[in-house]
Amino acid sequence: MSLVAWNPARELDALFSRVNRPLGSERGVWGETMGSADWMPAVDIRETEDAYQIDVDLPEMRPEDVQVTFHDGVLAVSGERKYEQKTEGKVHRLERRYGRFSRSFRLPESADESRIEAQARDGVLRLRIPKREAVKPRTIDVQVS
Repeated sequence: MSLVAWNPARELDALFSRVNRPLGSERGVWGETMGSADWMPAVDIRETEDAYQIDVDLPEMRPEDVQVTFHDGVLAVSGERKYEQKTEGKVHRLERRYGRFSRSFRLPESADESRIEAQARDGVLRLRIPKREAVKPRTIDVQVS
């Protein structure tokens, strides 16, 4: 018998992962929806002064197998990772996930959807969404007649 230190944060994280994934309708801070899928790639979302950045882990996927779309304020990333490995002998364990996936994110009002950039490198799809130029207040002179 081995002893394992109890980590309540890990336990809660595992619980929320198990509870939220099957529902498919849970929305996160970014208005994310996770439809039915065979697997769900990990995503990091960051914000700088001038842009938002979404990094999607897509190991062993070619850019032509991934679709990035924008419609009605929602940025969607979808695709399919196929299991095409032919091995001789027995397979003892398969932990990597294969099949279709779909992730979508409602972009904030400050995002400039007309300048979205997508770049794939080393198994990571990097989406850069620039922010709109801030609307500066304008002074209006009142004319006296």
